Amino acid sequence: MKTPLPPVTITEERQPLRARFVVSGSGLKHCPKPDKPEHAFIGRSNVGKSSLINMLVGQKELARTSSQPGKTRLINHFLVEESWYLTDLPGYGYARVSKTQREQWPEMIRNYLLKRLNLLNTFVLLDARLEPQAIDLAFIRWMGSSELPFCLVFTKCDKPRQSDLMANVNRYKSLLLEEWEELPPMILTSAVKGTGREELLRFIQEANLVFTLHP
Repeated sequence: MKTPLPPVTITEERQPLRARFVVSGSGLKHCPKPDKPEHAFIGRSNVGKSSLINMLVGQKELARTSSQPGKTRLINHFLVEESWYLTDLPGYGYARVSKTQREQWPEMIRNYLLKRLNLLNTFVLLDARLEPQAIDLAFIRWMGSSELPFCLVFTKCDKPRQSDLMANVNRYKSLLLEEWEELPPMILTSAVKGTGREELLRFIQEANLVFTLHP
């Protein structure tokens, strides 16, 4: 029987988490054994994914950050608190890599998202400075049609004016409600200010508890 994960208090959430790199790979066969809950992070290239991951775990260099789109090219697994996996997925959309690599990413990502048995949730990252982008909407719709659990995470929320930020968030809501009866969870974040860290950790913990009780 698996031991339930301890509750995360607000004080604990503000402390750095124990997190270490486990493995990188180009497909499911390279992933760790699916015996722990897993949460994936994905978004359009240069959306601020690495910065958000580093903010979440409280470590500055766990995930590599770069101004060059397409830095993440493999599926990267990190083990957090020795109890759950954080997965850094390659960005979709424009990336300064070869055409062959860009063509391989969609299949690699689809296979992982559809077949990774212990994947509890995918955090889909969206740049809060921008109006809804066609490529983001297409990916969100694919996640929905595939009946995969996901949460929308708006990044760089410290950059735009508050009115512009909420306008962009509301545009996403309006567009999705044209097709769906219920909206996915949404979290506003800033890697610079630490905004949204506690909410993300609570979201992860609640899902992990379900995995522990019903693996």
